[in-house]
Amino acid sequence: MHIADTLKHVSARHYPQLPGCSLPSDRTLVMGVLNVTPDSFSDGGRWYQRDAALKHALVLLDQGADIIDIGGESTRPGAAKVDIDIEEETARVVPVIEAILQARPQAVISVDTIHAATALAAVTAGAAIVNDVSGGLGDQAMHRTVASTQAAYICQHWRGNPQTMDRLTDYPDGVVAGVISELNQRLEQAQAAGLAKERIIVDPGLGFAKTHEQSWQLLAATQRLQEELAAPVLIGASRKRFLTLAVAGGTDTARAADPAQRDNITATTSALAALGGAWAVRVHQVIPSREAIAAASLWKESR
Repeated sequence: MHIADTLKHVSARHYPQLPGCSLPSDRTLVMGVLNVTPDSFSDGGRWYQRDAALKHALVLLDQGADIIDIGGESTRPGAAKVDIDIEEETARVVPVIEAILQARPQAVISVDTIHAATALAAVTAGAAIVNDVSGGLGDQAMHRTVASTQAAYICQHWRGNPQTMDRLTDYPDGVVAGVISELNQRLEQAQAAGLAKERIIVDPGLGFAKTHEQSWQLLAATQRLQEELAAPVLIGASRKRFLTLAVAGGTDTARAADPAQRDNITATTSALAALGGAWAVRVHQVIPSREAIAAASLWKESR
């Protein structure tokens, strides 16, 4: 059986409305990460220049990425605060969106931004999804801006900011219940601003205001998240620090410190997320996750 066929057998219960996009609706999707920043934690700015970014995007698509997620500002936990000019962020992402769509008109593009103005410019350039890691907390205009377009909206759980979030990990009722409660608040605000529920995807924000153990707990709760939030779930575990607990059994700290050494574990989390019914996984390396999801499907079929 071809990998594209086996992927279809991993169930996912909720799918967003994506007008004009041709995406499979019967399997977990793979979202390829494209950072066009000079300070990305995972790739050190390798795709910062437009031509390099386009080349890498085409590689990701050829490897089987269903969506390309383009980000022009680093929001990783612990990142130094940089008052990035929104015009600069827009100048980083829009030309890349345009170049990809010129080369591959059917490509589905997501823009990773917390700024409404950048989101609007990206959607105008052809992006179909706005991936907001702040869930609307970073820019009060975000929800109504996305509502004014046809784009889908990824609402991630978020607390504080990149400088403070590592200290905001107290969830009195447990991390899963806490994230569900806070995401429900964000969903209510988004819908009040005019965003249809059918266009919203949720992301539990693994690694954002979470301890390593809490991130694993949320990954294990993928099915519960989609059931209780009644929304598609995106899982973004790729190369994140919480994966170091599993790299070489957590004993090889030097190897675990290199984000690229976490790709094998990332693929495993993709399979686990797919078994939990995730709508999509966001990854830096496409092929390992596609194959891991296919393996999870074969395992599920054989039970």
